[in-house]
Amino acid sequence: MTEVTDREPPRRRVPGPARPDRSDGRRRPGPGARPVRRPVQPRSAPPRAIRLGSPRPRLRLIGFALTLVLLVFVVRLLQVQAVDASAYAAKAQANRYVVHTLAAQRGEITDRTGVALATSVDAYDITADPTLFTREQLKIDDGPEQAAALLAPILGQDQADITDKLRPEDDELRYVKLAGRQTPQVWKQIKDLRTALATKAETDPGTVNVLAGVLAEPSSKRVYPNGDLAAGILGWVNADGKGGGGVEQQLNEQLAGEDGKIRYAQSGGLQVPTVGSTETPAVPGSDIELTIDRDIQWAAQNAIAEQVEKSDADRGYVIVQDTRTGEILAMANSPGFDPNDLSTADPTALGNAALQDAYEPGSTAKVVSMAAVLEENVATPQTHVVVPNRLHRGDRLFKDDVDHPTWYLTLNGVLAKSSNIGTILATGQLGRNQAEANRVLHSYLRKFGIGGSTGLDFPGETKGILAPPDQWSTSQQYTIPFGQGVSINAMQAASVYSTIANGGVRVEPTLVRGAKGPDGRFTPAPEPEKKRVVSEKTATTLARMLESVVDDREGTGTKARIPGYRVAGKTGTANRVDPATGKYRGYTSSFAGFAPADQPRVTVYCAIQNATNGSYFGGQICGPVYKQVMEFALKTLQVPPTGARPANLPVTFKP
Repeated sequence: MTEVTDREPPRRRVPGPARPDRSDGRRRPGPGARPVRRPVQPRSAPPRAIRLGSPRPRLRLIGFALTLVLLVFVVRLLQVQAVDASAYAAKAQANRYVVHTLAAQRGEITDRTGVALATSVDAYDITADPTLFTREQLKIDDGPEQAAALLAPILGQDQADITDKLRPEDDELRYVKLAGRQTPQVWKQIKDLRTALATKAETDPGTVNVLAGVLAEPSSKRVYPNGDLAAGILGWVNADGKGGGGVEQQLNEQLAGEDGKIRYAQSGGLQVPTVGSTETPAVPGSDIELTIDRDIQWAAQNAIAEQVEKSDADRGYVIVQDTRTGEILAMANSPGFDPNDLSTADPTALGNAALQDAYEPGSTAKVVSMAAVLEENVATPQTHVVVPNRLHRGDRLFKDDVDHPTWYLTLNGVLAKSSNIGTILATGQLGRNQAEANRVLHSYLRKFGIGGSTGLDFPGETKGILAPPDQWSTSQQYTIPFGQGVSINAMQAASVYSTIANGGVRVEPTLVRGAKGPDGRFTPAPEPEKKRVVSEKTATTLARMLESVVDDREGTGTKARIPGYRVAGKTGTANRVDPATGKYRGYTSSFAGFAPADQPRVTVYCAIQNATNGSYFGGQICGPVYKQVMEFALKTLQVPPTGARPANLPVTFKP
């Protein structure tokens, strides 16, 4: 049996793990182990350790570079947002906002009854934004060329000119005007074509809307409803919208008004509707009412045009004036022009020849000489004047327009038969010597308005030529009394007769009755200046003498008779200075007068330059024009005959 004890059995030793030698790393033998002999190996150099580079310098370099870049950005940001902030803001504003001019409506020009002679209709200025035609915008190089090819036939312009406008030297130019004052039909044609291109571009990637940058601004176009009627008075409006002649130029500031402005945000050349705009409204121009009567103007223009054509003359003019007020009822020129289409006009016909031509008037100026003789009381209508066939004065031998035996004329007969010699003899009595007579005659010429402004202040108006009396040549001393050696315009000639018809008081001619402003208020023109030239007695006597020119069978103006009316008038036929050569060539034919002679209401003056077909005498070619125009004017103004008998002053006397 086994004896059980409480002693534990002895534990079996389990060998533990070998402990490495900390000194050399080799395993040491345990107790009782035999030493292991290892082969002796040759000694070698210990391996070199690899040392890694320090990252700090590189980090410093990178950090410095980043700092430098950030510093550049910060400096640039400060420059943009602080230093140049206002400049960039202004540039942004300029690109974002567009300012367009709102053209003011030009005022109308009407006749004395309110009939429009010049008016304005709706039109468009065709414009473009050149920046919308660049390659960056259209993705093609020839955008301006393609657009110009489409626009040229519509605008009637050269394709190259349009291309140059769409590709300006200034790359930042945002506005150019391609054509001004185009009709709504022209703009509609462009707009329809632009819409068609835009629609096609949506479905066809190869199509480019080259007209996207073409825009339009509302404007107005000047229209003259009556064509060439009164063109010399009205003038025209040039491409810049300013008056280029006549009343359009003279009163341009009143007619033009004041343009307004509109400022709005844009994108792609179109207004952004969600962004507000600022607008300064345009102020329309004033309407100008002329003294012209359209119907009388038509009659005068028609009559002078027919006679100029019939006589194959260079030109002619007719003036109709109210003798009491000085208002011009008609001022007609032939040839004329149509201000609606200046491209077809004759350049020599532009302007107003009735005010711009200076010419020697001839015998129509004898009425001034007779006025001086009567006013100075050196003769009466019955004074006897013996008129030889020739008269030697100074260095010349003077004659009348026809050879004749010695005439025994009254002073009234001298005027009726238009005797040059008789006029020289009569005016020679104005002074104790010829020099004094010259000074007296000169003073009357000036009083009647010769050698000075008519008072119309019309563009291009001539004052004529009247030398001081001490500068008159030997021949001028004797030719000026019968209308040679002195130059006038047609308005000055008409004003002389209106002065006599108005009882010797000269009323400054007027062409404008007044203006109606944008507020609708009518402002009359200033009262014309009035000045007494001769006494009423002298004027009345002269009127009776002028009747003999028309009514007496020996008078030179019988073709100007008007049945039922007493007519006063005077013929004129003067040697004419050719403007091209400065030498005498041809004649100036004229007729001037008023009616009714005993109660004057209307003055008519007609002149024709260089008639080459038929007669050139004033009584023969201008007398009928005077009659035609005067008859029409008297009927239009409803002036009845006076019914009184003419004076029938004697023309001759028995020696």
